[in-house]
Amino acid sequence: MSINKLAEELRLRDLLDQLKIDQSTKARDLPVHFGGPVEHGRGFVLHDYGYRSTISTLDVNDEFAMTATLDILEDLASGRGPVRNIIALGYAGWGPGQVESEISQNAWLTVDADKAIVFDADDGGKWQAALGKLGINALMLSSEAGRA
Repeated sequence: MSINKLAEELRLRDLLDQLKIDQSTKARDLPVHFGGPVEHGRGFVLHDYGYRSTISTLDVNDEFAMTATLDILEDLASGRGPVRNIIALGYAGWGPGQVESEISQNAWLTVDADKAIVFDADDGGKWQAALGKLGINALMLSSEAGRA
């Protein structure tokens, strides 16, 4: 999932209109993020742990949860949904063992999830903030591989 790429010119209000979900005046005009290149017609909401769907919420850990059922959009439309959230369309997918293999080859930098970065940082600064947690300056990264 991309937590820093917006789906251009798409807002929650547009999505609710397309799904014919009534919106109250309490509904916030939230951005919609690009969740990944697979199945743009499917979406989910990554949110803080405090919200629970009446249908199904997946606990990611003790700080994050994910809901992919229509009731979360209905709750957001009425102003009752989770305050801290990222709405996303699409997802990224890998084959069995692919991510683990890529991580072992140092193709990914990983950092523990941080609610302040995920929900509070501006989208353009999230990558930099995550690198900062690792003590890495982005200017020091290179696209060239080598051996020490």
